[in-house]
Amino acid sequence: QVQLVESGGGLVQPGGSLRLSCAASGTIFSLIVMGWYRQAPGKERELVALSSSGGSTHYAASAKGRFTISRDNAKNALYLQMNSLKPEDSDMYYCTERSGASYSDDTEVWGQGTLDTVTS
Repeated sequence: QVQLVESGGGLVQPGGSLRLSCAASGTIFSLIVMGWYRQAPGKERELVALSSSGGSTHYAASAKGRFTISRDNAKNALYLQMNSLKPEDSDMYYCTERSGASYSDDTEVWGQGTLDTVTS
C-alpha cells in the first residue's frame, strides 16, 4: 500500500521560505510522476508542481520562479522549496503520486497534507 507523509509546514512571515518534504513508501518511487497540490478552505485543489522520474519539472504559473520541486529517488523523497512566500500561499499542501511516468497519468495517491500559513 502506497503511503505519502508530508512534513515541513508551518507559520512564516511574508517573504519567508518553507521547505516541504514528502516521504513515500510502498511505491516504485523512481518510476512515477510525483507532485504537490494545494487547497485553501472552500476552494478546489490546484496543482503546484510536478516532477517526473527523468528529472523534468512542471510548475503552475503561481509557483514559477518562487517554488522548486525536487526529488531524491534513493530516499523515496519529494521536496518543495517555497521562497518569497505570500499570504495567498497559505494553503494545505498535499504530496501526490500519479499512476505512471507521464504527466497525463491520473493522480492516484494523496498524502494527508501539511498546513502552511503565511502571515505577518
